[in-house]
Amino acid sequence: MNAGKSTALLQSNHNYLESNLKTLLYIPKELGEKSNGKIISRIGLEADAIIIDSKYNFLNKIEKLDHKNISCIFVDEAQFLSKEQVQGLGRVVDDLNIPVMCYGIRTDFQGKLFDGSKELLAIADNLKELKTICSMCEKKATMVVRLNQDGEVVLEGQKIVIGGNDIYKTLCRKHFRELTKLI
Repeated sequence: MNAGKSTALLQSNHNYLESNLKTLLYIPKELGEKSNGKIISRIGLEADAIIIDSKYNFLNKIEKLDHKNISCIFVDEAQFLSKEQVQGLGRVVDDLNIPVMCYGIRTDFQGKLFDGSKELLAIADNLKELKTICSMCEKKATMVVRLNQDGEVVLEGQKIVIGGNDIYKTLCRKHFRELTKLI
């Protein structure tokens, strides 16, 4: 959160489009329904994306397209993908020879890996970390906490709750540990 992931995705996509190259953009249903099928950055950039649910089969769907003209595939909020979907994206790279760039976060508000993030960490060819700072100090933030309507840290609840700075706060590991006692 707050590292500019969607902005970086949209900038990379723009670079392809400026060179008259075709791209595909994907966004998980959890966010796509709220954004009307758009990837939207906090600084106001946006682009249309294909909304996918947990059953979406990347390899199968992309094979059915005129995929020879696709130069790159971008996936926003990749932490929400399933293990099988991440493996399917790996097959798109290996079998269809189309680069795939996934953007997302590693852990949830309890410090646990998301399924999509876990599989990406295991099989991705390259990882590039976008950095942000802890909201309580100047260290690198690697964790998030969820806040209730009173601004108090929440330790239990649904794994996925969509929101921004109003309900999530970025923290370094030290401050995450102090506030949650989870690690």
